[in-house]
Amino acid sequence: MAAARSKGSFMRPPQDKVIITCAVTGNLTTPEQTPHLPITPAQIAEACLGAADAGAAVVHIHVRDPLTGRPSMLLDHYVDVVERIRASNSALILNITTGPGGRFVPSRDDPKVAAEGTTLMVPEKRVEHIAVLRPDICTLDLNTMNSGSEVVINTPANVRRMAKVIADAGVKPEIELFDSGDIALMNDLLADGTLQGPVLCSFVMGVRYGFQPSPETVMYARDMLPAGAEFTAVGIGKTAFTMVAQSYLAGGHVRIGIEDAVYLSRGKLAISNAEMVTKARRIVEDLGGTIATTDDARRIVGLSSSAVSKI
Repeated sequence: MAAARSKGSFMRPPQDKVIITCAVTGNLTTPEQTPHLPITPAQIAEACLGAADAGAAVVHIHVRDPLTGRPSMLLDHYVDVVERIRASNSALILNITTGPGGRFVPSRDDPKVAAEGTTLMVPEKRVEHIAVLRPDICTLDLNTMNSGSEVVINTPANVRRMAKVIADAGVKPEIELFDSGDIALMNDLLADGTLQGPVLCSFVMGVRYGFQPSPETVMYARDMLPAGAEFTAVGIGKTAFTMVAQSYLAGGHVRIGIEDAVYLSRGKLAISNAEMVTKARRIVEDLGGTIATTDDARRIVGLSSSAVSKI
């Protein structure tokens, strides 16, 4: 542990320019939780564009079945969303998920047999849409963990296979970290050349069996990172806006959106992702921060100066 901390432990002031990422719909938020959840490609694209108008430089995109509202991995839905966004905003940074496809639900009577709700698929299939769309950024989850009554599985071998497709597509991975062991795996992937630094990563905090949200957790995770890493501490649920402030104060960027939380304040549902971005922006600016433009964000994370999504 001392060796890991010696590489990254330092006093890190707040960023000169703070990137706001808006996660507009996600994989787990349900229509029963909020009537304002974007579901159709048109609604998801509109939510992304509204978030950009409110100050988000990056939008994080999942897609859903327009008829059922359930999470989807259908390429046509991703294409539809991206085309709609690019028709109105060619500069917005698109960050597309690769998280779906790693969930396992054991059968009650034979736990080695998958039950309903299992989504496990070959790694290349999980990133097929990234190879086609070539967005600016895509997420790469390193967590293998309990998730409710289910298990999320991302083995090192499968992560390496996904990372190769992402690299071959020329896409910047955002490494999603759910606990400290994920950071150890990230460092191994950097050491063997699977990942190239400087890394862009996020600490997902508030999932029941992963990182728990607190200032101490943010600093502990931050101090395990390699030099030059850019990070965002993400709060899930009631800590979403608290983590906006804590991430900024620890020297990170910020994320908000209906994927992460449904309330704007206690008992008050957010009516849009744009409304959540507006509040996150106000928090950062009230603390003395300056919000990054898309050009600022591209420079900070090492992207090209223009959008690279191709369909």
